[in-house]
Amino acid sequence: MVIQEVFDLVSDDLQRVEVELLRNLESPVLLIPKVGKHIILGGGKRFRPLVLILAARFCGYMGSCLIPLAGVFEFIHTATLLHDDVVDNAEVRRGNTSVNSVWGNETSILVGDYLLSKAFSLLTSIGDLAILKLMSEATTRLAQGEIMELAKSGDPFVTEDDYISIVKEKTAVLISAACQAGAILSHASYEKEMALEGFGLNLGIAFQLIDDMLDYVSTEEEFGKAIGNDLSEGKITLPLIHTLRVSNKSDRERIVKIIESEDIEEQDFSTVVDLIRDYDGIDRTYERARKYAKTARGFLQDLEASKEKEALLSLADYVLERRR
Repeated sequence: MVIQEVFDLVSDDLQRVEVELLRNLESPVLLIPKVGKHIILGGGKRFRPLVLILAARFCGYMGSCLIPLAGVFEFIHTATLLHDDVVDNAEVRRGNTSVNSVWGNETSILVGDYLLSKAFSLLTSIGDLAILKLMSEATTRLAQGEIMELAKSGDPFVTEDDYISIVKEKTAVLISAACQAGAILSHASYEKEMALEGFGLNLGIAFQLIDDMLDYVSTEEEFGKAIGNDLSEGKITLPLIHTLRVSNKSDRERIVKIIESEDIEEQDFSTVVDLIRDYDGIDRTYERARKYAKTARGFLQDLEASKEKEALLSLADYVLERRR
C-alpha cells in the first residue's frame, strides 16, 4: 500500500480532524486563532492523528471519541513545535515563516502553552482515565527528552545510546502513545495494546532518525525547514555521532572545532557534511532507521490481517522514503 492509499483509507476521518482542530482554535482572544491557524494550517502531515486513527480502526473502534483524541495529539505536537522554534531560534517551520519570527518568542511560547492546555481539556472531556494517564506520562517524557537534548547540546562526546534515549523521549513516545491510545479507546486486548505500543515506539525512532539524516542531505524546499539547523543549534545527532566515533584524529578535531564555534558558517556546514559522507554517517543512520522500521513491523506480524494493519505496516516504509 503506497502512502496516498494509506491517507485515502482514512481521508474522511482526517477531514473531520481538520474541522475539529479549527473549531478548537476558536477563542475571544483573537491572537490565538490567528497564530494557531498559521501553524496548524501550515502543511503538517498529521502523522500522529493518522497513526491513532489507523490503530483505533484496526482495533475495531467506531465511537465518537476518535476525532477529538486525534486533535489532542496534533495540538500537543504543535505546542512542542512552537516551543522548539523559540529554543532553536528557528525562522522556518513547515515551509512557512515560523510563529516566533512573525509574532515573537513570547507569543510562540504562550500559544504553545494554550494548545497544550487545550489538549488536556479535550482529554478530560473524552473521560477515559487510562488514556489521560497515558498522555500525562507521554507529555512528561516528551518534555524530559527535550531537556535531555538541551543538556547534551554541543557535547561532542554524546554516545549513540544517549542519542537513542533522547529520540525515544522527545519523538517516539508521542507516536507510541498514539498507537496505544487507539487500542485503549477500543478496549483491545492487552497483547494487542502492547503490540501497537511497541510498533509506535520503533516507528517513532525510525521517523526521527530519518529526520536527523535529512537535516544534512535534504533541501529547505523539500524539508520544510532550514537545513543544517541541528549543527548550528549544537544538536549532535546520529550522522555526526557516527562520524566523530570513526573519524581520524585530524578530522575529528576539525569537527569539534566547528561544533564549538559560536557562529557556524555555510562553509563549515559543507565541511561537516562532506566528512559525514566520507565516513558513511548518512548510510549508517539510514541503516539504523531501517532496522527500527523492521522491528516496528515485527510487532504487528502475528496480528489479524486487515486494511488498517496493511496501512500501519506501510507507514514503516513511508518513514524511510520521506523527504520532509
